[in-house]
Amino acid sequence: MSAACLQTRELCVGYNRKTLIGGIELNLRRGEIMTLIGPNGAGKSTILKSLIRQLPLTGGAVYLDGRDMAALGERDVARKLSVLMTAHLRPELMTCFDVAATGRYPYTGRLGILSKEDREKTERSLELVHAADLADRDFTQISDGQRQRVLLARALNQEPDVLVLDEPTSFLDIRHKLELLAILKDMVRARDLAVVMSLHELDLAQKISDWVVCVHGDTIARQGPTEEIFTSEYITELYGAARGSYNALFGSLELEAVSGAPEVFVIGGGGIGIPTYRRLQRQGTPFAAGVLGENDLDYPVAQALAVETVAERPFRPIGEEAFHRAVSVMERCGRVLCPVAEFGEMNEKNRLLRELAWKAGKLEE
Repeated sequence: MSAACLQTRELCVGYNRKTLIGGIELNLRRGEIMTLIGPNGAGKSTILKSLIRQLPLTGGAVYLDGRDMAALGERDVARKLSVLMTAHLRPELMTCFDVAATGRYPYTGRLGILSKEDREKTERSLELVHAADLADRDFTQISDGQRQRVLLARALNQEPDVLVLDEPTSFLDIRHKLELLAILKDMVRARDLAVVMSLHELDLAQKISDWVVCVHGDTIARQGPTEEIFTSEYITELYGAARGSYNALFGSLELEAVSGAPEVFVIGGGGIGIPTYRRLQRQGTPFAAGVLGENDLDYPVAQALAVETVAERPFRPIGEEAFHRAVSVMERCGRVLCPVAEFGEMNEKNRLLRELAWKAGKLEE
C-alpha cells in the first residue's frame, strides 16, 4: 500500500481557538477518494478548511508528503494541493480560460505571466473536464455546472497531488452532478490523484468513495471502507433519522410507512411493484405487499413502506405457507393491485392470487 500523501495527527479544529472536533486521524493515499459525510453542521467544512489552512488549527498537525504543512510556504503548498470550495467565484471580466489559467500561478513568476507551456497546460485541463468549448466565454455568464467544471480545470491545472473539494455537487442538477463526479473519478485514475471532499448526497458518496469519514458532534464517529460504513442501520444512526429509512442496497431514502390496517394488497415482484408502493405511500394509503422473495428487488422497499409484507425465502418458488398467508391478508383488504403482467414458475402462486382477487371483484386494472 502506498504511503499517505496527506495525513493528520491528533488534529483539532474549531474557531477562535476553541476546539469543536478533536483527535482527527486521517491518512489519504494517491488514487483514493476520501469522503466526509455527516449531518448538517457536524463540522465537515471546518475540517476541510483547516486542512487547507483557511482556518488555524487548534491542535495537532497536518502533513503533506510527510512534511508539516505549518512549515511550508504558500507556493510549496499550492504545488502539492489544490482546492475547490463551494463559495461562488464571481471574477470580473475574466474568461473561463483566464479562470482556469490561475491554477498555473504557483509556477509563474511574480507577475503571473503565462508561458507557452502554461497556456498549453491550461488548454489541456479544460479539455480534460470537457470545457474546452467554454474557453472564450465570460465566466459569469455560464451555468453552475459549467462553472464547476472550469473550477475543477483550474484545480487540476495546479498539477496537485491532493485535491480538496467542499460539497462540489451543491447547486448542480443530476446531469451535472454525475458528470462532475465521473470526470473526478477519471482524473483520480489517470493522474493518481488523492482526493478528500465532503458530500451531502449519500447515494453519490456511496458510489464514488474509497474511504468514508463520518463526522458527528465533537468527534469522528467512524471511518473505513465504503462497504463497511454504508449499512442501512449505521447511516440511519449517524443521521439520527427517526422517520423513514435508508436503504444501503439501493443507496436510497424511503419515507415512513403509512400506519393503519392495510386497505390495498399489492401483488408485485422484480422491481415492478416499487412505483405502486411509493404512489400508495404518497397518497397516505396503508397497504400490504406479497408474495415477495427476500432477494427480490421489491422486497426492501416493501419492507420500508408496507404495513405488512408477505415474503418467501430467497431463490425458492412461492410455497403453500406464504401463499395462504397472502390470501389471508388479501381478504382483509378492500382492493388489490397487480402491476405484474407475467408470471413464471417461481411466482406462479402470485398468478393464483391475482385470479382470486379478480373472482372476488377486488382487482383493479
